[in-house]
Amino acid sequence: MWWKFLLLGLAVDTSREPKVSQLDQVVVTGVSKAMRIRESQLAIAVVTGKQLDRSAANTTVDALVSRIPGFEVVKTGPNVSKPFINGLGYNRVLTLYDGMRVETQQWGDEHGVPIDDYVIGSAEVIKGPASLLYGSDAIGGVLSLFPLAPKPADGRLHGRILSEYQSNNGIVGKSGSLWRAGEHWSWALRGSQRIARNYTNPVDGRVYNTSFRVGNLSALLGYTSPSGYSRLNFTLYDNRQGIPDGSRDSVSRKFTRQIYESPGANFLLPEVDDIRHRPLVSNRESNAYSVPILSQRIQDYRLYKDNEYRVGGGTIKAFAGWEENIRREWNHPTSPTLAGEWLILQTVNYHFRYNAPAFWNVETTVGINGMYQANRNGRATDFPIPDYRLFDAGGYLLGKWKQGKFIVSGGARLDQRWLHGSQMFVGPDAATGFYGKVEAPDATEQFPNFSLQFHGITGSLGVCYALSDRLNLKINIGRGYRSPNITEIAANGLDPGAHIVYQGNLNFRPEFSLQEDLALAGEYPGLNFEAAIFHNSIQGYIYEDQEVDAAGNPVVIVPGNRTFQFQQTDALLYGGNLGLRLHPATWQGFSIEQSFSCVYGFNRRPIYAHSGSNGEYLPFIPPPRLLSSINYQRGPVSIKAELDVHTAQNRYLGLYKTETRTGAYTLVNLSTHVEIKKSWQLQVALNNLFDLAYQDHLSRLQYFEYYAASPNGRRGIYNMGRNICVKMIRTF
Repeated sequence: MWWKFLLLGLAVDTSREPKVSQLDQVVVTGVSKAMRIRESQLAIAVVTGKQLDRSAANTTVDALVSRIPGFEVVKTGPNVSKPFINGLGYNRVLTLYDGMRVETQQWGDEHGVPIDDYVIGSAEVIKGPASLLYGSDAIGGVLSLFPLAPKPADGRLHGRILSEYQSNNGIVGKSGSLWRAGEHWSWALRGSQRIARNYTNPVDGRVYNTSFRVGNLSALLGYTSPSGYSRLNFTLYDNRQGIPDGSRDSVSRKFTRQIYESPGANFLLPEVDDIRHRPLVSNRESNAYSVPILSQRIQDYRLYKDNEYRVGGGTIKAFAGWEENIRREWNHPTSPTLAGEWLILQTVNYHFRYNAPAFWNVETTVGINGMYQANRNGRATDFPIPDYRLFDAGGYLLGKWKQGKFIVSGGARLDQRWLHGSQMFVGPDAATGFYGKVEAPDATEQFPNFSLQFHGITGSLGVCYALSDRLNLKINIGRGYRSPNITEIAANGLDPGAHIVYQGNLNFRPEFSLQEDLALAGEYPGLNFEAAIFHNSIQGYIYEDQEVDAAGNPVVIVPGNRTFQFQQTDALLYGGNLGLRLHPATWQGFSIEQSFSCVYGFNRRPIYAHSGSNGEYLPFIPPPRLLSSINYQRGPVSIKAELDVHTAQNRYLGLYKTETRTGAYTLVNLSTHVEIKKSWQLQVALNNLFDLAYQDHLSRLQYFEYYAASPNGRRGIYNMGRNICVKMIRTF
């Protein structure tokens, strides 16, 4: 069977320089000295700050898609991108910011990653289960984002100014940073703002309610001594963005906007929204930078302290962080100040790790980590999840042995999670005219009291063998663990931004995965490559499909919104990533990069065997993808031409029309970069050169459609059309 996987392969590290990974340090070795990625048995990819600066994507997460094979995103418009790794995402991929868990209701379809895209200094991705270090939610992998660090330590004031413009949706971005690093003390201040109007494509024109306004502030204070460091960090993120719903005129296909309440939403008002008779969106509204009333606002605050010091022959690392995520979604046109959804999530993260001195060529690490989390609903009208409290605790032991050409790494971990949900009643609120949280005994119970416990034992074992000085063989087997998230077990209501009514199940059990990885990596003069294959079996895989009645018709609880119920089954995912970079010295500045990624996902429930799209395939599985580029660099000028080929996705979850087939498409992108005296950078990029109309399989906007048929044969919302990006960076 392995030869079949080899035919699937394709992913690689396309950097010209050998790279060192902090994640490699803690996940694989657990020691203070980082191990080179080529010596790691895990699939780890690194994207540098220089590569991110030369990208022309809407977000940092989007920029990684063209750099890391097997890394994809689920999108809900240009400002919401959720990371997926080899077919797994949501709470199966853990996102870290500067080593801290990002906890922002990541179960939601329209919940992106709240970061300042202009200050990310590097990004690292672990492909495959990383539960050993992080516990639950890293069953699919880890995305770790690192902000720019103050350097060099010369005691002088340094800074960075960035400005950006993108033509398609008129993005205007600006960012400023100041920092100083001395022998002991260092500090940094950063701020940015990004605004955009509605994006456009050749089928839909301007897609109404996809505009956004994002602001960021962050600060750092650090102290370094010969024995280690301490750093105190603060970040503030404020994002106001539209909530597209895809409503249109049935004949002209022009977008319309809602002005009345949905049926039953407000029991005091006689006006009832009729999707077929909404007013058209004017040209002025389509082109405005303002965010409409029906929108969402995400505020995210972080305060965290990171310490690492040498003690004896080992090191101790202690981390503690606090995060508050406030999410409000406004979906009532007659009461624009009343939130449809209002979630306040507070999380405290902790992590303590001891890296012991090496003994008999063995390096060991022991640690504990976890989090305390509390969520509550504010005064709103829709409640997809209950108020709850969560506590995680886990302990782990890691080890690495290196002898000659062999490096053997592994470890074990034990996790425990306690989760308590609070009872909630919903009924008419005379003060607002809408339904809301009430205490009246005759109200409807939306959420019951519940207390649950989950636990998991995980482990991994891997070998890296140096076939030669330039060629390494890597083998790893790992068991991952994930507790069901709050929507999967307790959801019972509408998420207005996602346009989905979720239905959970309190009887779900945790997910456990067993993944085998095999990779071959080589670094030769003029040639770098890595071919990797994986086989991932998941017990208790949780997924969602559209709820239907006995006749097979979709259940509609809230008009204009789909109803999804969560299911649990066993699943199988397998595939591979292959990458190649050719840059012979005789080519005089030319290089060619090729990458390919492929993943297949199957529902192992016996009733779906051999049923194809009627239940056999898992949702959110990206189609095979080939990315090719030709690069030329001469002095301070570099030019790049890129061909991005997506095949058709015929393996989709079509049962109950949960997903639909998406066709193949090819994008052509061009870019050039100029560096002036090492202090000025100019980046000009042209994405989707031929203004192709396409729908990516992982774009949720393709399902925002109210009509069963369309006069032009096109349904749903299409992805972004041609886009020109100009970016200027000045450092001093």
